[in-house]
Amino acid sequence: MAAEYYTGRALAILCPTTTPDDMTFSPLFRIVNPLVVCGYLLFTAAPVLSQDLPFQLFTNDLIWYSGEFRSERVGGIRSMDDGKHYTSLENSKWGSTIVKYAYKTGEAVDTLATSVSVFGDSEQSFDGYEFSSNERAILISTETEGIYRHSFSANFHVHDLSNNTTQPLSDFSLGKQRLAVFSPNANQVAFMRNNNVFIADIANGTETEVTTDGVVNEIINGATDWVYEEEFGDDNGLFWSPDGKFLAFYRFDETAVREFSMPVYGQLYPEPVVFKYPKAGEINAEVSVLVHDVAGNVNVPVMLPKTEYIPRIKWGADNKQLILMTMNRHQNILNLMMANCEDMEGNELTTQSIWEEQSSTYIDLNDDIRFLQDGKSFVMASERDGYNHLYLFSTDPAQPPVQLTSGNWDVLEVYGVDEQREQVYFTSSVQGATQTHIGGVSFGGNMEVVDETAGTHSASYSNSFDYSIHVHNDANTPPVYTLRNRQGNVVRSLKDNAGLVQKMKDYYAQPKSFFSFENRAGDELNAWMITPPGFSEDKEYPVYVAIYGGPGVNTVEDAWGGANYYWHQMLAQNGYIVVSCDPRGTPKRGKAFKHSTYKELGKLETEDFIDFGKHLQGLSYVASDRIGIQGWSYGGFMTLLCMTKGSDVFAAGISVAPVTNWRYYDSIYTERFMQTPEENATGYDDNSPVNHAEKLIGPLLLVHGSADDNVHYQNSMEMVNALVSANKDFDFFAYPDRNHGIYGGNTRLHLFNMMMDFVHENF
Repeated sequence: MAAEYYTGRALAILCPTTTPDDMTFSPLFRIVNPLVVCGYLLFTAAPVLSQDLPFQLFTNDLIWYSGEFRSERVGGIRSMDDGKHYTSLENSKWGSTIVKYAYKTGEAVDTLATSVSVFGDSEQSFDGYEFSSNERAILISTETEGIYRHSFSANFHVHDLSNNTTQPLSDFSLGKQRLAVFSPNANQVAFMRNNNVFIADIANGTETEVTTDGVVNEIINGATDWVYEEEFGDDNGLFWSPDGKFLAFYRFDETAVREFSMPVYGQLYPEPVVFKYPKAGEINAEVSVLVHDVAGNVNVPVMLPKTEYIPRIKWGADNKQLILMTMNRHQNILNLMMANCEDMEGNELTTQSIWEEQSSTYIDLNDDIRFLQDGKSFVMASERDGYNHLYLFSTDPAQPPVQLTSGNWDVLEVYGVDEQREQVYFTSSVQGATQTHIGGVSFGGNMEVVDETAGTHSASYSNSFDYSIHVHNDANTPPVYTLRNRQGNVVRSLKDNAGLVQKMKDYYAQPKSFFSFENRAGDELNAWMITPPGFSEDKEYPVYVAIYGGPGVNTVEDAWGGANYYWHQMLAQNGYIVVSCDPRGTPKRGKAFKHSTYKELGKLETEDFIDFGKHLQGLSYVASDRIGIQGWSYGGFMTLLCMTKGSDVFAAGISVAPVTNWRYYDSIYTERFMQTPEENATGYDDNSPVNHAEKLIGPLLLVHGSADDNVHYQNSMEMVNALVSANKDFDFFAYPDRNHGIYGGNTRLHLFNMMMDFVHENF
């Protein structure tokens, strides 16, 4: 389960990415109940012009429909091979435009391709692009169709920059392509279509079938299945060797995996969408890896010890080392297996283990592994000392790893290794769990923080690591994009969102402040608060508690919240204090804190949210009987537990797309934290909201999309059954044919209007 906190990374897409051409919105502010804002009385059903107030008012139309509050960004960044230039995908009068910039000055130096130059039509947009290794050709995707969270199919085109010609990657009448990728020698493109792998020769336009046995819901070649994509975070299944002689690829046999079906409405006889979905304790797909010898046109299987998962495939630097990351079903044993493609014995490729790590709980998978050019060492993150830190490993398992970073903080993401200067660049929580900073550490363990300004930092580095596109934001400031040199000095400001900053002032946006409180176990938990305009500690205010609480996600970060931020500001303008906290089990505070919820998802988090509610009840300016709670996905699960187990604290709740029983969720995510239902029945049952329905007291709004491929509609149906059996009153709303994100057309606007009405009536 990737984080679903109703905005942000949430469901990948949470608010519309385009604004309808006929978009209109009303300047009137609709209010359900009388409310005093800074001395101005807003009456029920009495439209109030925003210009009558000392500041403008946020509305759901503005937040979820108009696009007025979208922040500017620098998109489609690609560092060029010389380390001195980068490209950006932009819009111009010629349509989609790939512009080349100089790192040294930040100035545009060339326009490489436009919709007009590629297609002769400014209306034909580029959805994405990738350069060949020699940067003489560009692979451009169009007519993209999303499949699941990361996966998509598209029509791919190869544009030759030397002669300004464009050709289709393949015959589009055969179907759209997936995962198209240039070979390192720039002569070929591998891609997947209809569950089979193909290699297209660019020069002569021929196409080679690498596999032929792909069948929907049976065999997948060259991509991952649903659960790998969702829980291991990647759908890619094609991996070229550095010299382009070999292509490694996944093969999933999901024949034995049970099917899940979802009805699609809008027709006389609804037809179901059917796909393979392994639930907790059920059969997973059988996964294998094959290596295609391009010259010999043969596929050679990679031989591995029996293992449940192969979540990562990497190539070493010397063109012959293939590294496979394997994990057991409990995900508490990780092995790095290496094969030498020069040692193919007949029709198979043997492997040996170069590193093994074990945990008494689970091992978090990450992409923080970088193989060095010497072919004998690699950098990887591990929680072996209690925090996620970087180590320099040898491919000789007899050699102990060298720890590069240390301390009571976590490495979050590795950007890359500057081997020439022996420096690793990464982000971390070195300044605290609410902060994200960029750091650099030498192979000798000397570390520095690139920019100590409070907030959240990220970067995209040039290939030479001499420059970076630096992004900084905080809880009250939208992203600022700057071009920086290796010393961290600003070369040029790229986007500062100054207009949006001014607009926040016009709307009298209230600052988000951070604080902490102590839970029953004596842990200091991080939290934030937004208060209404004109806030006074001498008055009492209702409270809106926004939660998530699941593994891998922090809601209490000094980071820009996007649409989430505006929604919370709207609530504050309506007289609500808005708060959030990070319970036990959340990241950036070390392994013990994060793994404390192992085998009992929901138990400690619920205790912490209840303790948070009680802390709020003790504040003089909080109306102790008017504390409501809202969450989405894992947050919806938490909302249901808090509304049942914490019915004496939380007056009302909104649960969107919740898990209600971990038996209904997928195998990889659930078993990582809970083991199987057979092994841990008590952990599953004691923390299922379905089994606590009789404890519900306050008003509850339950919402779900009927086409949710992630947290199935089944979860809410089981909760409805339990509440009906307990004779409990509640509100339920279903969005037909909407997935876990519940968006499309007016859907998001409708949802948040309904939520706002419920808040006014019950919080």
